[in-house]
Amino acid sequence: MSVKSKFSAASLLGLGAIVSGSTPEYTRNVDDPVSKKQPNFVFILADDLGWMDVGFNNPDCFYETPNLDRLAAQSVRFTNAYAACPVCSPTRASIMTGKYPARLRTTDYFGAIQPEAARKQADYDRPLYPSPYLEQLPLEEKTIAEALKEAGYATFFAGKWHLGPEGYWPENQGFDINKGGNQSGGPYSGNKYFSPYGNPRLEDGPAGEHLPDRLATETVRFIKDHQAEPFLAYLSFYSVHTPLMAREDLRLKYEQKKLSAPADTWGKEGERKVRLVQNHAIYAGMVEAMDQAVGKVLDYLRESGLDQNTVIFFMSDNGGLSTSEGHPTSNLPLRAGKGWLYEGGIREPMLIKWPQKIHQAAVCDQPVISTDFYPTILEIAGLKLQPDQHKDGMSMIPLMTGKTQSASKNQQERALFWFYPHYGNQGGQPGSAIRKGQYKLIEFFAEGTQELYDLSADISEKNNLALSQPAIRQELSDQLHRWQKEVDAVFPERVLR
Repeated sequence: MSVKSKFSAASLLGLGAIVSGSTPEYTRNVDDPVSKKQPNFVFILADDLGWMDVGFNNPDCFYETPNLDRLAAQSVRFTNAYAACPVCSPTRASIMTGKYPARLRTTDYFGAIQPEAARKQADYDRPLYPSPYLEQLPLEEKTIAEALKEAGYATFFAGKWHLGPEGYWPENQGFDINKGGNQSGGPYSGNKYFSPYGNPRLEDGPAGEHLPDRLATETVRFIKDHQAEPFLAYLSFYSVHTPLMAREDLRLKYEQKKLSAPADTWGKEGERKVRLVQNHAIYAGMVEAMDQAVGKVLDYLRESGLDQNTVIFFMSDNGGLSTSEGHPTSNLPLRAGKGWLYEGGIREPMLIKWPQKIHQAAVCDQPVISTDFYPTILEIAGLKLQPDQHKDGMSMIPLMTGKTQSASKNQQERALFWFYPHYGNQGGQPGSAIRKGQYKLIEFFAEGTQELYDLSADISEKNNLALSQPAIRQELSDQLHRWQKEVDAVFPERVLR
């Protein structure tokens, strides 16, 4: 017996559509032995990779991502997928817990300045002190790894963690094996992206070994050793975070490619210059090396036959770095980048491959956010949802399968929220935001100003409608303020001079 459903095609950016593409089918054959097994999960998280940094979102991308494009050709591609924060640690915590950073009090990257330190700076010249925040993922939170482990899954973590000091590392949060996860936000020790790494949770390899390839190798080894049992393999790349370092062969490849690329072009975002073209050879080499590492994992899954019962997720933790620290990428047509509440800082490339259900590539343009992974994974695994834990997540299964119209309607009517009460290293200002349907409102705390954009017509956020659409602005503002109270958001204090 099987159950089938088909969807009609819809436009790429049409907000009313749920899934579009080549009329994808989903089928579950209960007589198929594979469908009776608990599914495996491979979760791949990139660091600082922008929405336009991948071929499946950007056919004119300067960087080459053939393996991710291959994955996209077998996946549901989410065109309006969001990180819960424009910087890394808060988004990573949201994936682990299914909760918004504001609710967790994990609103900035761990290691950022706290208000006490800001008050001690004699030359502190900003109108607001940053809000206080937790610098660790609380142990009392049940992570998605802990939920799966309780259900008999083997759990593995490789790469960047950045969710607290020792005692709060992956092995303390539900992962059986940890290869490379610690408190660091980047590969700053040893020879950085090359061995020796100087990483307390990753043994050094041969001199010159490349970190993304090593993390993929460790992931494949774990999968090979645990293929007889259900598993969660969480591959969290340090790539493409600074320091900007590439393999020499890839640097030379893209230096040559750059000769026929557009010259550097710059704009302004606030007080920062912003890159407007993609042509950075070293960054391109970092992107391709990460893509090659993804390919190593995909190849093993296919060769072993495990791909038929393995759900693969891919996402980035925040937008591409365009206004600071080398300005390596451009997010155009999205505005700004990492550290900003504009689309360039929070809209992410996202894929879900679910071979037991989705048999053809599809496009979903309904807005989703990183808190949604937790309940989605539980539901795919056939496990009981835990709404007291993943309070801010909503299963994406209805969006991928159209299984229930009511659930899909809930997704379409829901609002997404952001709360970033900090000054970003990349120039972003303290603020909060809401997206509901086609409209997005951003509220900036220092000036008390609001900006309203219609993303269906203005993806670049150039036309502020706050004055011309006062009713919509007020409606979204009221809903944003109610949400801030509901999560007990901690606001920054004004500097008294």
